Amino acid sequence: MPDSAALVAGLHAGGPDLGVTTAADDAVIQVRSPGGRPLVSVEAPVVVHTPGEAQRLLGPGFPAPDVPFWWTEARASTALPEAEALAGSFCGRLTLLLGGTTWPQGAGTTVRVVPVPDESGDGGDSGDSGDSGDSGDGNDGTAGSDREDGGGSAGSEARGASGTAPGPATASGPPTAGGSDAALPAVDVLTDSTAVVLADRPVIALTTWLSDVLRATAASGRALHIVTPAHARLSLPLRTALTGPPNRWVVQDPDHGYYDGLTGVVLHWRDGTFSPARTEDGASAVADAFAPPEPPAGHRLTLAFRTQHAPDAGLVLGRGLEAAWHHLTGAAPAGWGTAEPINLPWSPRQLTALARDRAPAPSHLLAVGHPDRPALATLRVLRTSTGVAQEVTFDLGLAAGTPVPLDAVEPLAEALVAGHGLSTMLVTLHRARPDLTVPAHLEHPPVPVSFTLGAADVRAVGRAHAGNPPLPHRPTALGPVSAPALHYRFGDGTDPAAWTHVDRLVQHLEAARTSFRADRARP
Repeated sequence: MPDSAALVAGLHAGGPDLGVTTAADDAVIQVRSPGGRPLVSVEAPVVVHTPGEAQRLLGPGFPAPDVPFWWTEARASTALPEAEALAGSFCGRLTLLLGGTTWPQGAGTTVRVVPVPDESGDGGDSGDSGDSGDSGDGNDGTAGSDREDGGGSAGSEARGASGTAPGPATASGPPTAGGSDAALPAVDVLTDSTAVVLADRPVIALTTWLSDVLRATAASGRALHIVTPAHARLSLPLRTALTGPPNRWVVQDPDHGYYDGLTGVVLHWRDGTFSPARTEDGASAVADAFAPPEPPAGHRLTLAFRTQHAPDAGLVLGRGLEAAWHHLTGAAPAGWGTAEPINLPWSPRQLTALARDRAPAPSHLLAVGHPDRPALATLRVLRTSTGVAQEVTFDLGLAAGTPVPLDAVEPLAEALVAGHGLSTMLVTLHRARPDLTVPAHLEHPPVPVSFTLGAADVRAVGRAHAGNPPLPHRPTALGPVSAPALHYRFGDGTDPAAWTHVDRLVQHLEAARTSFRADRARP
């Protein structure tokens, strides 16, 4: 890995007068100006064992070293114009000492000392771009070594500003200080209500640094707004993390201004935050740029399932997710981790050990498949009143012409019922990019394929009631005859009208639960 000497040499890219602090439980090093402003955030190096992760996040043509290699990410804030050059020099020094590559290809080509002015007289303690005049976003960087002794190849990613998104930098007032703000990582704009991060890369991923930003902004009572150009896409883990207000993906289109990348609502910067721009009658408008281009040629098959387990010292987590991967791709996951890049070789036992260490707090984990079969999953492990629950969302990317493995869904449901304590599973299919990224325009909605109700839930609803829904097809019983689960089929994922069948089934099952609760409440 990048050893201490190499990191110190990189951190001296701004000379000896800059300060160094840590954040995120020492997982992030921050280089600060003489006045205390965060300039560059450097994440702790991670060794990447998972093939294809660099190409998934940085583009299919990125010349990453062979796995395993070390990935070190550096991000320059827009607090001062010198921060971008400082990040580039940091990455250049690492690659000079360790070898490797940088992203984008032109970054990290200098090792010069970058002079940083002493602005302590007007300083703040945030990454506010304020008066910097920098119209680009911050720099990201990644460095890696393919030998754990610090030698070999190093890959470094240092993104230069594209000039596409001046964003709120010139509109923001001075950042707030004190309170929980000190715990916030270096962001580009910080107001009383919102932390803004400017980003420009092919795929905006849920990195360790960005995960820490999400946690810190929530703890401080703020929203997180990520501003990108229109060509950027979100990874599925980040898209999930940004779901729901007050967080937003803000897209700057050169012809249409700002809009929400997930809803298309036109936005403007007012009172220190991005908010919907209202028409004269008070309605919100949808940006023209949000209109979908040609329909994507690929599909995305999504399984959302929950399993329940009694307390057991021998319980190994992730086995249900592994079963889903085998049934749908023919192989186990390639890797797992807590952030992107997903860097660790797949290991249910190591995953379990981490979740036990974090208990009773929930664990949010990620898994990724092999490059030839794009697949991603999120796994949430949480304590319940009866034991342990695992909530899984599994997404399989399918290129044009690739058969959709719908015939594997029912056998998978049966396997999850038999050996993994399945509670519920909803399967949907929709047209989408096969690389499992989220573009900044309207996507086709998912269409339901099937729903499976576990044996315990069938028993709670009543077998006779659950087995006679108002649907065109009767459900298939899975598992033991004495205590079956039920598998409901809605179609092949091509008819959006199948959602009406889902609604009818939900109402049918909820009616039985309501009746049961009412009966239990009678004296």
